[in-house]
Amino acid sequence: MLCSSFVFSQNASSTELTSENQKKHLSTEKKKLSASRTSEKITLDGIMDESVWQSAEIAKDFIMHNPDNGKPLAHEKRTEVRVLYDNDAIYVGAMMYDDEPQKIMREITQRDDDGSTDFFGVSVNGYNDGQQEFRFLVTAAGVQWDANANSTTGEDTSWDAIWESNVKVTDQGWCAEIKLPYSALRFSKDKDKIWGIQFFRQLRRYRQLYTWNYVDNNKGSFEQQSGILEGIKDINTPTRLFFFPYASVYENSNKINGSKTELKLGMDIKYGISDAFTLDAILVPDFGQTAFDNQILNLGPFEQQLNENRPFFTEGTDLFNKGNLFYSRRIGGRPSLRGGKVNQIKGEDEIIESKYPERINLLNAIKISGRTKQGLGIGFLNAITEKASITMLDTVTQQRRKQIVEPLSNYNIITLDQRFNKNSSVTFINTNVTRNGEFRDANVSALVFDLNTKKNTYNLSGDFKYSKVNEFRDDPNKEGVNTSLSFGETSGKVRFSVTGNYVTKKFDNNDLGINFQTNFLGTYGNINYRILKPNSILNSFNTNMNVNAQFENTTGKLQAGNINFNFNATSKDNDGFGGGLFLRPRKVFDFYMPQTEGRYVRLPEYYETWLYFSSNYNKKFALDFNPWVGTTSELNRYSYGFDLSPRYRFSNKISMVLGYNYYKEANTIGLYDNSSDIIFEKRHVTTSTLSLRSKIAINNKMTININSRYYWSYVESKDFKKLQDDGSLSYTNYSDLGSQDFSSWNLDCSYSWWIAPGSQLNILYRNNSANFNGGLSRIDKDFSRNFNGLWDDNLSHTFSVSLRYFLDFNRVKNWI
Repeated sequence: MLCSSFVFSQNASSTELTSENQKKHLSTEKKKLSASRTSEKITLDGIMDESVWQSAEIAKDFIMHNPDNGKPLAHEKRTEVRVLYDNDAIYVGAMMYDDEPQKIMREITQRDDDGSTDFFGVSVNGYNDGQQEFRFLVTAAGVQWDANANSTTGEDTSWDAIWESNVKVTDQGWCAEIKLPYSALRFSKDKDKIWGIQFFRQLRRYRQLYTWNYVDNNKGSFEQQSGILEGIKDINTPTRLFFFPYASVYENSNKINGSKTELKLGMDIKYGISDAFTLDAILVPDFGQTAFDNQILNLGPFEQQLNENRPFFTEGTDLFNKGNLFYSRRIGGRPSLRGGKVNQIKGEDEIIESKYPERINLLNAIKISGRTKQGLGIGFLNAITEKASITMLDTVTQQRRKQIVEPLSNYNIITLDQRFNKNSSVTFINTNVTRNGEFRDANVSALVFDLNTKKNTYNLSGDFKYSKVNEFRDDPNKEGVNTSLSFGETSGKVRFSVTGNYVTKKFDNNDLGINFQTNFLGTYGNINYRILKPNSILNSFNTNMNVNAQFENTTGKLQAGNINFNFNATSKDNDGFGGGLFLRPRKVFDFYMPQTEGRYVRLPEYYETWLYFSSNYNKKFALDFNPWVGTTSELNRYSYGFDLSPRYRFSNKISMVLGYNYYKEANTIGLYDNSSDIIFEKRHVTTSTLSLRSKIAINNKMTININSRYYWSYVESKDFKKLQDDGSLSYTNYSDLGSQDFSSWNLDCSYSWWIAPGSQLNILYRNNSANFNGGLSRIDKDFSRNFNGLWDDNLSHTFSVSLRYFLDFNRVKNWI
C-alpha cells in the first residue's frame, strides 16, 4: 500500500526549504529518535494531554515519498511524532497539522481498507535488518490497517495484529494515538533495543505520501530506508499466548434439500514460542463465512486458479510462498482421485447415496514461523485432511461398492530463509504431500536466491526446483526439474532485466502447488523507462517493452513468442491512463490444448491493443474503463471486450461500485473430443459479468457490506475440425451438438462489528445458484429468462451468525 497502491499529485501550495536545509533532510544518514519510558497511564483518546508526551523527543521534518520524491512537507502541514514505552507496549503519538482541517478526507471503511482518507502510520523492524517490517496505520476516520511487509514479497495485508488506536480532528489538523503491545511485534532479546522505524503520512486530497526518514525512490526498497529508534531497554516481553474461541450457527436451505441447521464451536490458538517465533493452530476449522469462489466456464486445458479466502492460509504466509511452490487451495480442496487418477472411478458406475464431494474437510492445521537474530527465517506448516468415500453402483452387475475419492492426507511445508546485507536472501523450501495407502505421494524441494548489490543498483535472482512423485503405477517415480536465472538493473530512469527458464517434462508440483506448463526452454527480456519526479504535464509515467520466447524441449518448436509494449501515466489531476500493444508475429504450437501426449495444434499470428482510464478516486464519482480488441491472421477470427466500473461515494459512510465486463471471441477454436480422433470445435464465445459492491459504515467499528455477482458465458458451436499430425486442422464430417452455456449468481450481505480489539461479530446472509447446459442445438440469448432460471429451483440460502473473541493469556491470568 505504501509504495504501489497510490497515485499522488504535487501540492502546489507546498513551500520549499532552503537548498542547504533540503540537503540536510535528504542526507543518506538515517534519522534517529529516542523513546521515553513512562510510568504514567496513557489514555488512548486521540488527545496527547498526558504530561509525559510533552517531554518526549520529536520526530519531524517529513519528506515526500510520492509523487515528488524528496520534496519537504510544508510547515503549515508539518507532522510531529513522539514515542513512549512501558513494560507492556510502545505508544506513538502524532500530530498532523493542517491549515485547512475542513478538507481532511476521512471516509469510514472496514478494517484494512484505507479508502479515500488521510492516514498516519508507523513501520517497526525489531531487528533493524532492512528486511521485514510490521506496519500499523490509522486513518483520520479511526479505521485500523496493518500488514506484514518485506522487500521481496511486498505487503501481506491479511496479517492482523491486536493493537489499539484513536484519533481526533481539531482546528489545527488531526491527532493519532497508537498503542503497540510487544506481543504484536518481533524483536531481539538485546538489553538495549535498536529498532528500525519509519513514520508515514498521507495527504489524500493531494495524493501525497510523506515519510520521516527520506526514502529515495531511485535506490533500495522502502524497508531498507527506515530510521532508527533507540532508548527502549529493560523490558520483559509478556507471554504471547492468545486464544480465539468462536461459536457459529448456520441455517442452510434450498427447495431440493430443505433446511438444515448446524452449530459449530471451536478455537484457534496463537502462541509465541519465543520472542521471534509464533505457533498458529486451528483446532476445529470453520471457514463457513469465507467469500464465494467466482466460478467461470472453463474452456481451456488448465484448471481455474482460485483465490484463497481462508484467513489461516493468508495471514503471515510470506515464508511459505517463497519459490511459488505453495497453492493453499490444494489443502481441503476438490478430491484428487478423479478420472485418470489412481483407483479411478469406472465409466459404467454411477454414484448413489452420496454425491461427489466438492471439497475435502480439513481436520486441523498448524504453522510455526519466525526469524532469528542472525536473520534466519524458519517456517513450518502442517495440515491434515480427512478420508472421503462415495458409494458406487455397478450398472451391469448391480453391485455396490465404496470408492475412496480422497485418502487421509498430510500436507507439509518447511522453509529456511537466510537474509543478509539487509537486501538479499537465500531460501530452501520443501513441500510434501503424503496420502495414506497406495495413493499418490509427492515431494518438491527448491533453492531460491535473491541477491542485490550494496547500493541496490543490480539484482541477480534465480531458483532450482526438483520434484519427485510416486504414483504407484507403471512409472512410480516421476522426477523433474524447473530452474531459472535472472539479472537486471533496479535503479535509475532506465532499467532492464533478462531471464532464462528451463523446465523438464516430468516436473510436477501440483499436489501442493500449481503449475500449468512443463517441458520448455524460455527466454525473457524487459526494458523500461520512468520519470522519477513529476514534470509540468504528468505526476508519473513509465513505459515497458517485454519480449519472450518459449521452445518445446522435445520438438524444438516455438510454443510462445510475444512482444509487449505498454505505458502507464498519472495526470496532474490524479487521473490514471495507459495502454499497450501485444504482438505474436509468428505462428506458435500449443502442446496443451489437445490434452493428448505428443500432439499439438498450430495457432495463428495474433495482435491485440488496449487502453485504460481510471479517474481520481478522491472525487465522489469516479470511473474505470478498459477497452481492448484483438485479431489474428485468420479471416474473421478476432476478439474484443471491455471493463466498465463506475463508483460513487454518497458520503463518508456510504459508497457503491458497479462493475461490468464483456468479452467476445469469434471463430476461435477449442478441444471438443479426444477419445479417438482429436476433434476441435470452431465456436463463438460470449461472456458477461455484472457485479455490485456497496458499503454502509455505521461507525469505524461497524460496517454493512453487500456484494453480488452475476456471470453468464455461452458457446455457439459453428463446425468441427480434425487435428492433423502437423498441428493443422482439416474439415471433418463429425456432427454433434456442441453449444453450451453456464451462468451463476451469488449474493453476500454481511454485518461486521469489532466489539473489542481482536474480537468480531459477523452476521451473514448469502444465496447462490448455478446452471450449466451442454449439448444444445441453439443458445437462448434472452437475458431475463437466463437470470430468472437461476432463481427458480436451485437457489441456495445461508444465514449465519459467528462470534470470535480474543483472549490474552496475561489478562485471563489476572482475572483468575
